[in-house]
Amino acid sequence: MVVVAGGGLSGLTAAFYLQRAGVPFRLFEPQTRLGGVMLTESIDGFTVEAGPDSWLTSKPWAIELLRDAGLDGEVIGCKEENRKTWIWRDGRLVRYPEGFQLMVPTSVMAILRSPLLSIGAKIKMLAEWFRRPVSRPPGDRPVAEFVGDHFGQEAVDYLAEPLLSGIYGGEPALLSAESVLPKFVELERKYGSVARGVRKEPAKSGGPAFQALRGGFQQLVDRLAVPYERAPIEAVEANRVRAGGEWVEASHVILACGARASADALRWLDGELAGQLDGIQYSSATVVGLGYRREQIQHALDGFGFLVPKKERNRMTACTWVSSKWDCRAPEGHVQFRCFVGDTDGGAEAEALNGLRKYMGIEAEPLFVRVHAWPHSMAQYHVGHRERIQRIEGMAAQHAGLRLLGNAFHGIGIPDCIREAKKCVEGICHRRV
Repeated sequence: MVVVAGGGLSGLTAAFYLQRAGVPFRLFEPQTRLGGVMLTESIDGFTVEAGPDSWLTSKPWAIELLRDAGLDGEVIGCKEENRKTWIWRDGRLVRYPEGFQLMVPTSVMAILRSPLLSIGAKIKMLAEWFRRPVSRPPGDRPVAEFVGDHFGQEAVDYLAEPLLSGIYGGEPALLSAESVLPKFVELERKYGSVARGVRKEPAKSGGPAFQALRGGFQQLVDRLAVPYERAPIEAVEANRVRAGGEWVEASHVILACGARASADALRWLDGELAGQLDGIQYSSATVVGLGYRREQIQHALDGFGFLVPKKERNRMTACTWVSSKWDCRAPEGHVQFRCFVGDTDGGAEAEALNGLRKYMGIEAEPLFVRVHAWPHSMAQYHVGHRERIQRIEGMAAQHAGLRLLGNAFHGIGIPDCIREAKKCVEGICHRRV
């Protein structure tokens, strides 16, 4: 019997592949519903994502799961023709530079044409092209140090920080370059210049950059849903777990309930392992969905949305113009926005409305507002993250049958969580043969 703790994406994916393989399991989830941060609401013809809204097309593991689950026919691509991002700087929205891969320029003209960057920043970026490989002492560095070294502080403040804040909800001064920007770190080792490396080894392109499900991620949750028992895993011992006060025999235990809950469950079995898991930090986020009639909005909405750098913001970090990014998200003649507020201490609706007023000049009353708070939901890959995970996995390997899953380990994205869950089940099935 396999025990799965956690009914979010990682736990549900593991349960799905266990079921396909004919392996008996029991799923435990303390919340009243499955899906974790995946939740979709239908409001008067609007499809409103409360959590993530898409995945990167370049990572194939999401589409593999959807194919296995019979949902590949429901996949839609983003409106690539609208793929622009805007940055708030000095009181106005300025387009994020064309021809950049994250914060790395792919051509000299991409640097020269950007209205977002100062002359000094452009000179620093142009000079980066002439860097040569140098030997560096082993060890991790903060993203801010890595980006600042290559492209200058302005690139940290107006390119790296707003982008990574949206992805990780974290600080570039704390995030690990090795874990967050592994490709760029490798290009630095190989070429010296990251920009030159990107030109020599461009990312694969073709088709939309992002994909989603036509009816939202609730489609996936509903398709993967299995009977579950509403209880947390309270303790793990050799060959058994305690859940809801009951001891359950288990040949394997998959903890897909987050680093903190996993640490609590493992504290009596292995205090050192629990301590390492406790060291993984999380940030919180609040997503505010709003709907309007198109005639209420004067803005052109020519792009996917905008980001607000830390230097320029109060609480609102970003806004997605959902109707410009996706079809099937708003009725004809209407638009939808998703505003992101970086914490969950209340007042998110007011902050979103104030942000839309400040950054887009929207004074109209929305047709609806939905606030979804996700406390401690975004794992932080701080400096030294890779070494910490190696220690955790080495300790976990000392306990036969114990597996750890989730966004705290090998990638926070949807495809990353799916990849690790499927690999985990394959390992269990291999041991059973």
